[in-house]
Amino acid sequence: MSATVAAPATPAPPSAGARGTDARAPLTGARVARRVRGVLLGLLAVVIALLWAFPVYWMVLSSLLPNARLRSTTPTFFPTGATLGNYRSVLSGDSFTSALGMSLAITGLTVVAVLVFAFFAALAISRFRFRGRLTFVVAVLFVQMLPAEGLFIAQYRMLSSANLLNSVVGVSILYTAAVVPFTIWMLRGFVAGVPIELEEAAMVDGLSRTKAFLRITFPLLAPGLVASGVYAFLQAWNEFTVALVALPAESARTLPLWLRSFLASSASRGVDWGEVMAASTLIAVPVIVFFLLVQGRMTSGLVSGAVKG
Repeated sequence: MSATVAAPATPAPPSAGARGTDARAPLTGARVARRVRGVLLGLLAVVIALLWAFPVYWMVLSSLLPNARLRSTTPTFFPTGATLGNYRSVLSGDSFTSALGMSLAITGLTVVAVLVFAFFAALAISRFRFRGRLTFVVAVLFVQMLPAEGLFIAQYRMLSSANLLNSVVGVSILYTAAVVPFTIWMLRGFVAGVPIELEEAAMVDGLSRTKAFLRITFPLLAPGLVASGVYAFLQAWNEFTVALVALPAESARTLPLWLRSFLASSASRGVDWGEVMAASTLIAVPVIVFFLLVQGRMTSGLVSGAVKG
């Protein structure tokens, strides 16, 4: 008597209704929706970036066009027939060179002073507990909230009594006092973000507290110092109202004051917008160059993962 082996059952093909309710269909639809949403957000970001960059592009474009074309009722969006005549007219005078040197000196001195004072203040309130610490923090906040316009008369009288009007040192002192409070709070976050355990581990290995700070902690604070330096640079380079009070003489002018006087002198004979835009572009160039030099260090991610659990 022979045994009969039953063949394995063949699954029945899915019906039309079952194929229509495939479990992968909702997943594919969700992916398509996410992709469409990502494309739309990307297009929105591109539009916003173009709107943000267009004024800068228009400034540079206008600086390369003759005044006759700028006054035309038909706008020009491409630099056809560009010329450097506007830049030659601006650079031909000695006033631009003098104002450039004044701005560079004031900005450089302000950045160095702000970083030194703000760094030690941020280090003190982040790493140490001392009497009067809370009062110092409140004082920093209070100074930051004071309106700059309410201090103009006192600042002018102070600089006048100290014979510091129309001087690089006098303006740098005012800029430093205005920028330091906010810079302290910027650096305080970076200092607090560096774990104290790094210094303690270095001290266990035989380093003193000072050497442990200089070799371990200080390099990790470089992004914070760069970010604070960029902030101080922008504030000092673009500041107008304090310079207008502290630099009343025509011979001592920063670039924003020079641009104002240049525009006023141009208005008497009809504003030459090509030269004005060329002057504005020249003022913006040092900021762009400075940012390109330091943008690689403007990140706080260097501290991430410094301490392993």
